Amino acid sequence: MMVSVGDEHVEVELLVVPDCPNASGAHDLLRSCLRDAGLASTPVRVSVIDSERAAEQRGFVGSPTILIDGVDPFAEAGRQPALACRVYPGPAGPSGLRPADRVRTALVNAALTSRPEMP
Repeated sequence: MMVSVGDEHVEVELLVVPDCPNASGAHDLLRSCLRDAGLASTPVRVSVIDSERAAEQRGFVGSPTILIDGVDPFAEAGRQPALACRVYPGPAGPSGLRPADRVRTALVNAALTSRPEMP
């Protein structure tokens, strides 16, 4: 499913713990969703969260976490920062990755809301 949002720009960061078993899959998922959203040239910055202090400073609730324009589009109210794995609900049950359609939608929405207002 290709959705073009034109020349819009979003910042994408992937937060992971060291040796996260889902880090590679999350990166591949992001690249695929960015291509599908017409944002293929968008870089994905990967940041390793390696201490409880870093988790608290970043509001990191588990690996992998995707930030779009500095915001976790899948944040759950009340989750405390933790140096841990993250599990997402999905159509086939819990998974270490968010479903692609949800990631793609979050990217497209962020790109569309970053558009400057027309006079």
